[in-house]
Formats: sequence, structure tokens, C-alpha cells
Amino acid sequence: MEDIEDLLVGTGAGVPPGFRLPVPAAVGVNPKQRKKNGVTKLTVVQDSPAPKIPGTQTIYIKTFGCSHNQSDSEYMAGQLSAFGYALSDNPDEADLWMINTCTVKSPSQSAMDTIISKGRSAKKPLVVAGCVPQGSRNLKELEGVSIVGVQQIDRVVEVVEETLKGHEVRLLTRKTLPALDLPKVRKNKFVEILPINVGCLGACTYCKTKHARGHLGSYTVDSLVGRVKNVIADGVREIWLSSEDTGAYGRDIGVNLPILLNAIVAELPLNGSTMLRIGMTNPPYILEHLKEIADVLCHPCVYSFLHVPVQSGSDSILSAMNREYTVGEFRKVVDTLMELVPGMQIATDIICGFPGETDEDFAQTVDLIKDYKLAQVHISQFYPRPGTPAARMKKVPSNVVKQRSRELTAVFESFTPYAGVEGKVERIWITDIASDGIHLVGHTKGYIQVLVIGPESMMGSSAMVKITSVGRWSVFGEVIEILCQNNEDVPSHRSFDERCSPCALSEEACACSKEQEPCSATSDCCNQSPTREVTTLLKNDPNQDNHSSRNLIGWFLRNRKNQSSKKMDLTSSESKEKQIQDLGRRSAWSPVDIALLSGILLSLFTIVALFLNLGSRSLSSK
Repeated sequence: MEDIEDLLVGTGAGVPPGFRLPVPAAVGVNPKQRKKNGVTKLTVVQDSPAPKIPGTQTIYIKTFGCSHNQSDSEYMAGQLSAFGYALSDNPDEADLWMINTCTVKSPSQSAMDTIISKGRSAKKPLVVAGCVPQGSRNLKELEGVSIVGVQQIDRVVEVVEETLKGHEVRLLTRKTLPALDLPKVRKNKFVEILPINVGCLGACTYCKTKHARGHLGSYTVDSLVGRVKNVIADGVREIWLSSEDTGAYGRDIGVNLPILLNAIVAELPLNGSTMLRIGMTNPPYILEHLKEIADVLCHPCVYSFLHVPVQSGSDSILSAMNREYTVGEFRKVVDTLMELVPGMQIATDIICGFPGETDEDFAQTVDLIKDYKLAQVHISQFYPRPGTPAARMKKVPSNVVKQRSRELTAVFESFTPYAGVEGKVERIWITDIASDGIHLVGHTKGYIQVLVIGPESMMGSSAMVKITSVGRWSVFGEVIEILCQNNEDVPSHRSFDERCSPCALSEEACACSKEQEPCSATSDCCNQSPTREVTTLLKNDPNQDNHSSRNLIGWFLRNRKNQSSKKMDLTSSESKEKQIQDLGRRSAWSPVDIALLSGILLSLFTIVALFLNLGSRSLSSK
């Protein structure tokens, strides 16, 4: 089956991405041909289902892998939804399954194989996207299914439409990067995963992702800043910068990561309602920008968190991996960031049992992890990926690999990284609900996960919490007050030099600030906005009134109180002094209020009079 990109007829230019073209001009379908006894015969790939109006079917999307893959799925879901397709989490009720795949490890590809097999058994039309088909298009498991390449996600509607007609289509040829302004359905409406580039500049011997994502391709600073403005206006509270290597951003277009970060930070709301999280970066590409990166991480609206994979504590193994840095350079990155950024948190990755890894190599890795006692270490066993140089190297026995993985995991799990946090007051940003369905999930400035109990209305807000207890993977907190709940009409940072403004909550100085103004990971540095409203204690939540005083008069008084509160909210842009002056006027009884209350009192008086009349008649009859 050839790529349908090579079969297009008369598509022309100027067609908006993500919109379906007329079928004859959109997708050319090449039926499979087989030769038997020298005679060529055309064969139907799939039985054609009964015709349906395009855009009326239900689609099930399953995503494997990294945050970049998740963003791709959200973009594809957005385009399908915009065209009219329904999205469902229930595969049984779906008319078509879309599987967005990951090729990093063998287990994720095995999971793809399993779901494809289930889809075939259920006779579901299948579309496979992501890194597996892009990097290994000739896999036997992909026979008879349609394919969308990683840089062709803006044409998913065409592929789905043709697949539902019974055609097998493939779209893999890389051309330009998909537009950032395509329709999008976020898995979490408060979190925007923003891909800043695709591919990388490395050539790691174990990596299959490079085969799929290819060489580095960066989005322009202007396009990314434009996207940031749009998602903030949509109510997003966290922006995750995502790529295969964030640190390499812009080297193909003449810019660098600090330039992009400064431009994005300038657009973040001053009240701290929206936070920025910088994605995974390999050590080689941030070494020359460490001071600038630390400067950005000090910003009160940027999480003091960075994922820097080391993979091994042995220089000889790093050389065999072709990682292009040494353990000493990794240490320099970590030491510098921890010195310059208050409350800095580093996450890293380790591969156990890489080909050629000796006991001494592994011991050096264990020592590295013990030295830093990082709160997050992602430990995995080596999996040989087909077509990579490491797959041809002499392997470490599997029982040794498993033993080393268990040993390193035991070392890592023995750490208590959050022991000193209990009792502290921290600002958190709440964006999710925990898997237990009880707690809300927030993160501190250092991206420590904090679980709190509160109403779902707190989602998307920022709050001050007191840490009441700590666990191995997260901490528990009690809400003291709720801070930013919306960022409407909130000005953005006009100058990056304004990043560390005076805070009353902390005396710790920000090490990266030129003026050494007070700022810390727990400080409320962004709350200078003139539009910030008086915070509300959770224990005084007016919604609690709904559980008591359910009589008619109580309902009337509560309803009137809520209406007065709404009027106060509508005037949030006014000064506090004017609000206080106008409070009496807003609280005055209106004619409608008087009429309602009079009606209630008259009804009660009538009921009492009737009871008295009935009582007197009963007595007189006796």
C-alpha cells in the first residue's frame, strides 16, 4: 500500500488544515493488487459498511506514551469533534478505534498489538497513529489498518472518513509541522500541552523515537506565543512545554530556549493564575544556558521543576549510548540549578542493564542516585528496539537486568524527599481530581504533588495550603485560603525583570534575581494585580449554607445574599473603597424584594388565621 500523500489528485494549496476536502480531491485510495498465475487481481481490503453520513459516527481514541503523544491525540480529537464525530471512552459503542502509539519501549508496542487484535476481533475499523507506524511502517501487525503519520495529524478527518468507508489508507510522508491553532479537545481542560518542536539533534543508540519523529523541527517563537495567549484566554491554568528535547529548541531556526521562555513568560497573567512547566531536556543543550534557564525557573509563574534524564551514572555506558555528555556535566546541571533556584526539584531517568553494563557501571549509577536523593526517578529495564544500534550489542542477561532494576528501585523508594515539608504553608495550583475521587490534586511551585479535600469548584484555582502530612509520592494539605480563581482582564508580565516582586510571605531571596528581591518557592509573588479580590476561606464557603435552613424564608434570604454577592463580583474591577461605599446601596431592599417578602408573610398570616378559625369552630360545636 502506498502513502496516500503520493496518490492525491488536485488538492492544491490554501486548504485549511483539519478540514475535510471533497473526497475525490482529498484521498486517493490504491486497492491492493495480487498476482495469481500471472494474472493481476484487485482485492477489497475490507468489507464496505452500510453508507452513513460522514461525521455522524462515534470514535474511540486510545493514547500511549509521552505528553507529546497526548497533545497529538487532543488535536486529532478536536478536529474530529469539530467535524461532527462523537468521542467516547467506551470502545464497545464506538464505530471506529484510533490508536495513538508509542515506540519507546517494547511493552507499549505490545499493548498496541493487543488492542489492534481486540479491534479486529470486534470488527472495528482501525486507524493507527503515532511513532510505531511512522518508525516501522511495514510491521505485520499494521497490515489492513489505516495509518496517520506524526506530522499528518491535521488530516485525520480524511483518514477516518475513508477508513469508515472500508478503505485502508496511509498518510506518512512528512512535509510541514501541523498548525498549532487546530481544534483541540483537552483531556484536562485546565492543562495545555504545547509542543514546541518535534524530533531532536541526538543519535542515541537505543532510541527508536528518532526514527519516527526525525530531525529537529521547531515552531517559531511568534506562533508559540500566539498559542499561549489563546489558551490563557480559554481558561488554561497550566501550560506544559513538550518535545523530544526541549533544550534543543530553536537551534534549527536561529533562536534558543531562553528566548522562547522569556517571550512566553511575558504573557503569563500577573496574578499567578496560569503556570508554566518546562518539559524534558537533555544535559548537552542547556549547559550553555544554565544561568538563563535558572533565571526563568525563578519566575513565580514558572514551576521550579525540570526533567533531566541521565540514563546512567557511568561515563563508559553514556558513551555506548551516544548521549553526548558525561556524568560530571549532568552533575553540573543539577548542582547549578539547585544552587540558583530556591526549592528546585529535578526528575531523571535511568536505564538498567544497557548492553555492556558491568557491576561497577551499575554501582556508579546507584551512587549517583544516592548522592542526590531525587524525589522523582523513572527506572526502566533496557529493551532492544528493532533497527537501533543497541539492539545489535551484546546483551546483559535478563535476570541480571531485573535484579539491578529491583535493587535501584529499592534504593530510590527508601528516600523520604518530602520529610521537611510537613507544617509548611505553600501555594498550590489545583488542576485535577485524584484517582480516589475524593482528593483534588495541586502542585507547589516546586511541582510537589499536594492532595487536598474540597469542592470541584476549586478546580483551576490557586490556593494557600498547610501541609498536614507527607507520603512517599505526594503530600497532604489543608486549604487555608483560595487565591486566583480566574484571569479575566488580568495584565500579563510586561517585563521579565518584574518577576520577583516583594512578598510578605517569605524572607528568602531569589538567587537568580538581579536585584535580590525577596521571593521563594512558597511565595505569593504574582499577587500584585489591582484586580485581585479578597480571598475567601474555604470554611466560610457560602455553598455550605445550602445544607441547612431549608425553609422558605431561609431560602429567600440566602438567595438574596447570593444575588448581592454576584453583584459584588460583577464590579470586581472597581476599587475596594468604592465597593465598600456602595455596599449599603447594593444591600437596600428593592420593590421586588419587598413584594416577595410581603407575599410570604401574608401567606403565613392566612394559614395561621385558618387554623385559628378551624379551632374556634371546633370548640363552639362542642
